[in-house]
Amino acid sequence: MNREKDNLQALGHKSEIPDDYAPGVLETFENQHPERDYWVELLCNEFTTLCPITGQPDFAELKVLYIPDRRMVESKSLKLYLFSFRNHGDFHEDCVNIILNDLIKLMDPRYIEVKGNFVPRGGIAIHPYANYGRPGTSYEQLAFSRMERYQG
Repeated sequence: MNREKDNLQALGHKSEIPDDYAPGVLETFENQHPERDYWVELLCNEFTTLCPITGQPDFAELKVLYIPDRRMVESKSLKLYLFSFRNHGDFHEDCVNIILNDLIKLMDPRYIEVKGNFVPRGGIAIHPYANYGRPGTSYEQLAFSRMERYQG
């Protein structure tokens, strides 16, 4: 595990926040308990992105909930990645799906979901939710089940 810590670029080092969308800053480390299912919840209270039409800032609380397999996302790299959306213009729904897709590609989790609770602008609050369960497994069924029961 110590060798792996040496390979992490963000953790323990001064890091600059990327100027624009930067999936390349994401890093992983080895799950020390791959033999069991457990939940990891990551909450970013200060997610910011820009409206792609007006350029106005949009603020949200962003939640990532996942069941890891072999790899886990390193939290400081996730923070830098999420902050890279500050100067990036995408609709709320796009942001949630882009983040989900990037984390699936990065970690290959058993199950993952991403939810954005965006602050109302113009009197409308938008709370997009997207999930994924590994195809052909019980986690795929978990994704269907959680989507079916989704209450917002």
